[in-house]
Amino acid sequence: MEGVCSVQLMVVLLLAVLVGSSCQADISDAETAGVYIVTLKQAPASHYYAAAELRKKTNVFNHGGATARRHRPRNNSTSDRSPSSYIARVHDSLLRRALRGEKYLKLYSYHYLINGFAVLVNPAQADKLSRRREVANVALDFSVRTATTHTPQFLGLPKGAWVQTGGYDTAGEGIVIGFIDTGIDPTHPSFADDVSMRSYPVPGHFSGICEVTRDFPSGSCNRKLIGARHFAASAITRGIFNSTQDYASPFDGDGHGTHTASVAAGNHGIPVIVAGHHFGNASGMAPRSHIAVYKALYKSFGGFAADVVAAVDQAAQDGVDIISLSITPNRRPPGIATFFNPIDMALLSAVKAGIFVVQAAGNTGPSPKSMSSFSPWIFTVGAASHDRVYSNSITLGNNVTIAGVGLAPGTHNDSMYTMISALHALNNDTTVSTDMYVGECQDSSSFDQDLVQGNLLICSYSIRFVLGLSTIKQALETAKNLSAVGVVFYMDPFVIGFQLNPIPMRIPGIIIPSPDDSKILLKYYNSSLEIDETTKKIIRFGAVASISGGIKANYSVSAPKVMYYSARGPDPEDSFLDDADILKPNLVAPGNAIWAAWSSLGTDSVEFLGENFAMMSGTSMAAPHVAGLATLIKQKFPSFSPAAIASALSATASLYDNNGGPIMAQRAYANPDLNQSPATPFDMGGGFVNATAALDPGLIFESSYDDYMSFLCGINGSAPVVFNYTGQSCGVYNSTINGADLNLPSITIAKLNQTRTVQRVVTSIAGNETFSVGWSAPYGVSVKVTPTHFSVASGERQVLIVYFNATMNNSAPSYGRIGLFGNQGHILNIPLSVVVKTTYNITTDN
Repeated sequence: MEGVCSVQLMVVLLLAVLVGSSCQADISDAETAGVYIVTLKQAPASHYYAAAELRKKTNVFNHGGATARRHRPRNNSTSDRSPSSYIARVHDSLLRRALRGEKYLKLYSYHYLINGFAVLVNPAQADKLSRRREVANVALDFSVRTATTHTPQFLGLPKGAWVQTGGYDTAGEGIVIGFIDTGIDPTHPSFADDVSMRSYPVPGHFSGICEVTRDFPSGSCNRKLIGARHFAASAITRGIFNSTQDYASPFDGDGHGTHTASVAAGNHGIPVIVAGHHFGNASGMAPRSHIAVYKALYKSFGGFAADVVAAVDQAAQDGVDIISLSITPNRRPPGIATFFNPIDMALLSAVKAGIFVVQAAGNTGPSPKSMSSFSPWIFTVGAASHDRVYSNSITLGNNVTIAGVGLAPGTHNDSMYTMISALHALNNDTTVSTDMYVGECQDSSSFDQDLVQGNLLICSYSIRFVLGLSTIKQALETAKNLSAVGVVFYMDPFVIGFQLNPIPMRIPGIIIPSPDDSKILLKYYNSSLEIDETTKKIIRFGAVASISGGIKANYSVSAPKVMYYSARGPDPEDSFLDDADILKPNLVAPGNAIWAAWSSLGTDSVEFLGENFAMMSGTSMAAPHVAGLATLIKQKFPSFSPAAIASALSATASLYDNNGGPIMAQRAYANPDLNQSPATPFDMGGGFVNATAALDPGLIFESSYDDYMSFLCGINGSAPVVFNYTGQSCGVYNSTINGADLNLPSITIAKLNQTRTVQRVVTSIAGNETFSVGWSAPYGVSVKVTPTHFSVASGERQVLIVYFNATMNNSAPSYGRIGLFGNQGHILNIPLSVVVKTTYNITTDN
């Protein structure tokens, strides 16, 4: 972080007023001050270099070789003669001239992907900066949030994609993935560099450093984990940074960053042992790739755009090949289009530099327009299930069996044990009136051990567990202290049914996630009680049950299916929720119930506290799957542009589940498996990622930085905003295009006004091949594609013309597909989405 105040100094500056420094704090206006991201009109450093040059040179700014720099402490400054130091001085000079004698705090100087800085000022000072002729844009900082043992097998890697890259022990070699997340636990075996007999060279094009702190000592990095930094200046200015809990270092105090890094790039064959049970061996998608960590999110508060932009800027300068972001903004960016925000525009420069960018779609589904990743240059990934589930069951004494969840052993030899409700096992000092949540079994001192010992303890599962106020772990501790045989959790009737991840238990246990099934359990239990008619006291607990174990996985379920929480399209173009002509998500990948590495001090999930692995769900888990698979494509095709990698992944995605039926999408948070229907492109984009096919796509759809600029310039009123962010005038582009005209492996038309003609260009990367073209039209639209047959040789291009004609007025989204079928076995699918259809003269000529 050249050109910024150190973290320690920033803390001091926030506590005292220092005048006459390039880092100045304005404490008097603390209530109105905010962090602003200021962009200058002069282009950043990366725009002066072609993408090819960036990949070739070890370090554009001549900071020294990767090996020499890996363990340099982060506060060691580079030479004052370096461009980064010069640009930082330019920023300091501008601030002094614009805010003469006033107090402020500069947090970062951005110089590589964007030319600008982050500064803590009050609104009046921000206005002064915006009126400077050197300044292009001033944006208020905003908050962001975080959005495997079996998935390599489910994705077919061992016999497919890994074979094409020479096996798991070479898969991803030489490629660096940069993770913008909550950091990493460097002690985890998933990130060791000595698990293979083969040498592990550091890629020559990477020039990052490994930050050294007390929490992240020298030696934390190695030839696998080759870079690590942290960015927290914006959070510190707000006074919400807790160094004890959040760690002022790259160390992961949350768990999320360790998890996502291992999904993409964790070592192969690492045993997954949780709660004393062995759940197989873990592997990342590209187990031989390298990891660079840029910590910009934290357990206690999430993160801020100013820190994320600094992380992205540094990752690109360091020479990463792929950026993985399992994070999303907390709100839609304001302004004329969602694409114009500091993070997306920094990522546009990263794409210009040849870096493939993957982002989680967000966990705000299943409602339409819930997408939190917007721009066409970003590869957006939704979450789907895979075919491994852990399910256990409880068999009651009346021969009724109820399904549940829980990574727990069963009762001994399926023996029946007496059940006793926590509410009926209270000691003389406890009543429900004194502790209304006593039924959640959080405190063993509330119960009579003589009653519970040797029996199954029944506890309630309420919304307090979802909020973290009560935990399964504490209830299990209570059961252990009371010498219970096991625990049965029933769902509180006020908890609407939802999908619950299995939770590890060292003793027999089960969670009944259905309120209806919970009523069946309680009805049987209550009907089996013997109660003294005179005293009304229970004289016998007659209900018995046995628990079947949930440690062994079941692989018989239909999968994949799009999870209810996965964010959906249409892609919102602006804060008014107008629809963009861009398909989001790009595809879906495994994101539900994913085993992966966990930080030794990770606190994000209390149920996995102290464990080496955790099972997590979300689009946060889906994105690194794709980042790892993109690494395999980059390894096989080093010259592929980010758009080519995106095309290879999207156009080859699968449309069917493991039983040959259509991929389904869950439509409701409550009882999601009872509310599902076939997935549409707004649910799953191109489909479910097909790792093996993506390594042999046959044809690719190319898009360039200039194409994205023409698209941005085509947005009404965007020319000043484009200039403000990029320093480039829309006047240099002879023509502009809209989203439907970008050469993407999909076509989305938000408003089809009678007719529309769209062009796509495919480029062959295989041998001579002849393709036939077929299509299905969206409802209320006629479609024609020309040509219907074509032949291409390697390197040749083919133009496809697609004619759309509205045949009825309709405002409901409808979907179709164009299929390209090669005689050498290559199959590509182009999803079609039309939202609003308007026609005046109905015709079906086309």
